[in-house]
Amino acid sequence: MSNLTNLVPVPQNINSGLNGTSNRLMLVLLGSPRDSFGRDCRGPTKSPFIDRVVFGKDAGPFRVSGFDLAVDLLAKIMDDVKSEQPAVFDALGTAGMMCCRFVRGSNSSISNHSWGTAVDLNLDGRLDLRGNNKAQKGLTLIAPIFHRHGWFWGAGFPTEDSMHFEVSRQKMMEWNNSGLLFSDRILSHPTVLDFGDRGSDVQELQKRLNRLGFQLDTDGIFGPATRAAVIDFQAAHGLEPDGIVGDKTMSKLQEVT
Repeated sequence: MSNLTNLVPVPQNINSGLNGTSNRLMLVLLGSPRDSFGRDCRGPTKSPFIDRVVFGKDAGPFRVSGFDLAVDLLAKIMDDVKSEQPAVFDALGTAGMMCCRFVRGSNSSISNHSWGTAVDLNLDGRLDLRGNNKAQKGLTLIAPIFHRHGWFWGAGFPTEDSMHFEVSRQKMMEWNNSGLLFSDRILSHPTVLDFGDRGSDVQELQKRLNRLGFQLDTDGIFGPATRAAVIDFQAAHGLEPDGIVGDKTMSKLQEVT
């Protein structure tokens, strides 16, 4: 077996200039892929989203199902991987792309696999272990190629997930602003944090709330406990207690923490 599956430290500045997407953004831009979610993989059911899903399309070393633009871009990324990192290309496999479910460990945050805009990769049939802050060497070699094409690497999640790559917020907005999605609508406050979001911004929010006496898990997932803490904070500071962290709530948090 090659050394591509050897574990190495996650490189620094892996997602420079890119962010993961939020549930709020994805729901606005693409709509919900189905009416309900659980912990198990299910297929998309709702139109018009399902009309943009392609099933079983060739993407170099494997076949995938997912959102059409994401699948097409993944195929281009794999072309570059084959040219620039042929040994990694030959070892690559996938653990799935289209999978409507919640984020692992959450009952509220929708995984970006639900929209078919994320893919999990393996090398020589071996999955990278989540949460150990290390990555398979082969994944570190192709991460810059994904970055160049506007994909966010899951090694940068609050809980490291190096086998995971997803279309970044910036790429989604580029597609949106180019009229390639369902509408030209954008969020009035793109940086708002809401129920179901996840990532480093949510983790920072949880840390700020904990400085005020809340006892939240700093897992980077905006679940029921985080929303309840936000509502309590808003009510205590004369803000609308809607559980959504917009400009006013964030400004007050920064002021008092």
